[in-house]
Amino acid sequence: MELGVSLRDKIRNVEIRKRTRITDIARRAAKLKWQWAGHIVRGRDGHWGPKVLEWQPRTGKRSVGRPPTRWTDDIRRVTGSR
Repeated sequence: MELGVSLRDKIRNVEIRKRTRITDIARRAAKLKWQWAGHIVRGRDGHWGPKVLEWQPRTGKRSVGRPPTRWTDDIRRVTGSR
């Protein structure tokens, strides 16, 4: 699909997505994350849900700087501690 848009036109990505009806990949990823979280929450108690949510790979050395955000951190930020 050719829109005839160049970088000099300075059209925002939001406007281009409206014209092409393409969803933002960040929003799509966030939606899929929440769908998966809902799927895990609806599972049986004592199932493997907490192990999956809290799992972090062990690579030996810890990286310098801020620790990576876990899925549960994002869910708790939005929903609260409960």
